[in-house]
Amino acid sequence: MPRTVWSGAISFGLVTVPINVQSATEDHSVRFHQYHLEDMGRVRVRKYCEVEDREVTSDEIGKGYQLTKEQVIPISDDELRDLPLPTAKAIEIAAFVPLDAVDPIRIGEGYYLQLSGQVAAKPYKLLAMALARSSKVAVAKYAWSGRERLGLLRVKDDVIVLHAMRWPDEIRDPAELLPEPVELSDDEIDGALALMDSMTREDLDDPEFRDTYTEAIEQIIEAKREGQEPPAMPEPEQKPGQIVDLMAALQESVQKARVSRGEDAHVHEMPKKKTAKKQPAKKAAAKKKAPARKPKKSA
Repeated sequence: MPRTVWSGAISFGLVTVPINVQSATEDHSVRFHQYHLEDMGRVRVRKYCEVEDREVTSDEIGKGYQLTKEQVIPISDDELRDLPLPTAKAIEIAAFVPLDAVDPIRIGEGYYLQLSGQVAAKPYKLLAMALARSSKVAVAKYAWSGRERLGLLRVKDDVIVLHAMRWPDEIRDPAELLPEPVELSDDEIDGALALMDSMTREDLDDPEFRDTYTEAIEQIIEAKREGQEPPAMPEPEQKPGQIVDLMAALQESVQKARVSRGEDAHVHEMPKKKTAKKQPAKKAAAKKKAPARKPKKSA
């Protein structure tokens, strides 16, 4: 059972829904520690004071803001705790918007909101059904760890999910990353659409979407635990470093995608590259007839 990371309530107008917040995701990555290779002793990071040139304990450590190179402003936990945070114990819904109005780049980690006590069952279900029927999501404010945050509430399998969101000023402007203007033909766009069609899935519940890197690490660890040589890993497919013919690359990509799905790679031909029609050769200009010779006068 996932542990509760925060407890509070959802504030929906005058309706209050007591909830517990639990992480909606799990990290299955293989974790490593640092070791001294000579004797495999654990290497740890120690907290060291640069001024007194000694290691310090956690009780001696606090927060500070570096104002200048020489001046640091200390900030205590009590001062942070006393800041006015109306959302300290509540997720306050501020608005409802269509999901497509929210740029996915602003959406972050997800958390399940579990109702806290039977008294919360009716208002919890009311909010969940209202969100589901409206096809909208709720934008809310909440505070964790002394910081006010922005969140998004949606429904997944009748459970309300809270997604952390970034504030608008936390999103960098991508304009400086735009490539130089280029021209694309209709055939090239149709080719890209054909490739997208050949790679389309109904959902992501497919063995193809698994963490093969973590699986490979686990195989190495298991082999070494058994005193065996790690298994040989297949070499990744070499891909061309430069696109010479975009249409040819799209054509080959579509064929590979169809073969990987067990389909006939040649069922649907991609649009062929249009070539300019040759203009019929102009007929040679008719030769002018030589002027008729005048008959010689008789003597």
